[in-house]
Amino acid sequence: MPDEPIANAVDSREPLASNPDPGEGGRRSAGRPRWGYVVATLLCLVFIVAASIAAGFLVAFPWPTAAEVTSRRVIVMTSADGHDLFRKGNLQLAPVAVKDMPATVIDAVLSIEDRRFYRHHGVDPLSMVRAFRANSEAGRVVAGGSTITQQLVKILFLGPQRTYKRKIQEAAMSLWIEHHLTKDEILTSYLNNVYLGSGTVGFPAAAKVYFGKTVDHLSLAEAAMLAGMINAPSHDDPFHDLGAARKRATSVIDAMVANGKLTEEDALVAKLHPATPVAGESAPASTGWFADWVYNKAAPIIPASGGTVRLRTTLDLRLQELAQNIVQSTLAKSGGEKNAGQAALVAMRPNGAVLAMVGGRNYDSSQYNRAVDAERQPGSAFKLFDYYAALRQGYTPDDTVLDAPIDIRGWQPKNYGHRHRGEVTLADAFADSLNDAAVRLAQQVGIGEVISAARDLGLRAPLKNNPSLALGSNEVTLLDLTSAYAAVRAGQAPVSPRGIAALVTEKGDVPADASGTTQHSLGQYQSQLIALLRGVVEHGTGRAAALQGFAAGKTGTAQDYRDAWFIGFDDHLVVGVWVGNDDHTPMNRVTGGSLPAKIWKDFVEQAEQIAAVDVNSPASGAPATTVGQSSGGTSPERAIASDQDRAAAADGSLAPASAESHGGQCNVAACEQFYHSFRSSDCTYQPYSGGPRQYCAR
Repeated sequence: MPDEPIANAVDSREPLASNPDPGEGGRRSAGRPRWGYVVATLLCLVFIVAASIAAGFLVAFPWPTAAEVTSRRVIVMTSADGHDLFRKGNLQLAPVAVKDMPATVIDAVLSIEDRRFYRHHGVDPLSMVRAFRANSEAGRVVAGGSTITQQLVKILFLGPQRTYKRKIQEAAMSLWIEHHLTKDEILTSYLNNVYLGSGTVGFPAAAKVYFGKTVDHLSLAEAAMLAGMINAPSHDDPFHDLGAARKRATSVIDAMVANGKLTEEDALVAKLHPATPVAGESAPASTGWFADWVYNKAAPIIPASGGTVRLRTTLDLRLQELAQNIVQSTLAKSGGEKNAGQAALVAMRPNGAVLAMVGGRNYDSSQYNRAVDAERQPGSAFKLFDYYAALRQGYTPDDTVLDAPIDIRGWQPKNYGHRHRGEVTLADAFADSLNDAAVRLAQQVGIGEVISAARDLGLRAPLKNNPSLALGSNEVTLLDLTSAYAAVRAGQAPVSPRGIAALVTEKGDVPADASGTTQHSLGQYQSQLIALLRGVVEHGTGRAAALQGFAAGKTGTAQDYRDAWFIGFDDHLVVGVWVGNDDHTPMNRVTGGSLPAKIWKDFVEQAEQIAAVDVNSPASGAPATTVGQSSGGTSPERAIASDQDRAAAADGSLAPASAESHGGQCNVAACEQFYHSFRSSDCTYQPYSGGPRQYCAR
């Protein structure tokens, strides 16, 4: 116990205290050792308590491995033609080693962030003392005194919280990292993982976004500007406040001079010629919905460590930009009048490869993906499954069904306009979207058979066995429903929507499609279903979607106009459109045959014009320099062969025999993109209208 040593110490000095004439001096001499022991004991107590607290903070602490610091996973996503895609607030490119970065970058960062980086062991006591003094004066944590190693720990493992507990953990982990890694490994990880504003992570991404160049080509002024952003990336973002960014860059240049890394003359030149950001060529913000969707699919099948993962997607930037523009312009023109606040669009090939995805009105305002995550009532767009169930039970489009009022245990559906037609063919009932006829037909074949038909076409949404299911009362997602329609166009079911064309890690390829789904042919039902869907567009509720050529689809309108849909396809694309409000408020009489059909038609018509552009023309043949892609040589993303190319190469059929007879080389990539029936062995495709196979001249 602490009291006993003190008492004993006092007792041992009693003879001095019993001096006959001790006087004041005697009393002071007796007090000095007593207080010395007290102070020493208190210091020991403080040390023990501090050590106990620190130990408590570090109990069961998840110590990282070296690979978690040096080989963290970086998923680099590109569109089909090599443009970088990024999620909200997260553009990170393949890491660049410190030895491959210019000295100006290293000197700028160390001069402003951690001059003693190569001399300390992860924690700098001098910086910590200065931070402690600042925090004490402010009465709260206002400074961290962190080294680059500590900052890296915060970035990768601990987060931005400013507490003393976190500082203890941060210091301990920094010492551990310094013991297991080299300084260059630590600095490489830091420079590739630090946030630098405008959604960029790491110097390679920031160099591309702000200056349109690779990190090894940064000038002194540009390196200083990026290094200056580390402390306050949002405040010093040159896209938002160029003056603040340049002012901070000047401070970095001064720090480099003070650190002996820059002469006064070179500093003056850099200040007289400050960096000016030039936005690099990058994908539009609307690609964020698609990028989020693909990332969430890819992340679970890729190890958390292992370095760079290159992921080439199926996204066509031309179609993506077109889709977003049409959705925004339509809502801007008619959304207010019709009380329609949101819309979503998905465009895919019949094989499920998603080419465009718009998840709402504006990605920057809302990252919620209404094409993938929003579950809404499809209304009559669900009737595809009612009629498919009937066809599988032996009905034909020419058979008749009674369109008359029907009552099922008190539930009475209503036709639009409250008109009835009596006996009508299935083809007419489907084209005119007669509700009573659809419910009666579903009752005749059985709701269980309707559910089975929906499952057969690949619809994955939960379905309740009740009469209203026939009219689309169960909620589905736009992506799921569009995929079911793609199965009809393809003649094969189910069709799984996919956004990954190829996925390559540093250890080799990873299977891009791990669904393992086995498809089956729709056989004779395909032509019957397509005939029903064509009738909707040619003389039914979907006439607003009619094209000059082939088009087929179905309208859908939920109760009280809360949701409106049009799902359909032409020769090349399967496109689904939804319009509605996030809060489920009714729109002003918006049906599937109005705004959704208009958006669908505008998109498909203009998509055909894009498809008609000669991809081999000199104007389009030269590769553009894009974010994450060097202007010289072939990018790793472009070097990844498509799934079909690999299959063709495997059986030796990649070189088409018929290309020579047409005086040119077959453009496999372009033809595969636009013709589901394309065959690379002879560069031909099968027109939907029938007849002999035709040579692809794209």
